Amino acid sequence: HFHRSEHWVVLKGTAEVTLDDEVTLVTPNHSTYIPIGGVHRLTNPGKTDLEIIEVQVGEYTGEDDIVRIQDDYKRSS
Repeated sequence: HFHRSEHWVVLKGTAEVTLDDEVTLVTPNHSTYIPIGGVHRLTNPGKTDLEIIEVQVGEYTGEDDIVRIQDDYKRSS
């Protein structure tokens, strides 16, 4: 994203968060911060459903501010 940062809070499950070249696991009641321009990916490595709250902060939060580097789900850019 060029115009927003994101803050992800895990409510349930475990989130595997890749930010640039660093991979971390985020568990319930913990969070991670994605800065503007940070290349990031979120996956669920477990069997439990993953539930998160995503807070977007910035001057613009439209969906067209997403740049997909790799898209396993074939969503449009």
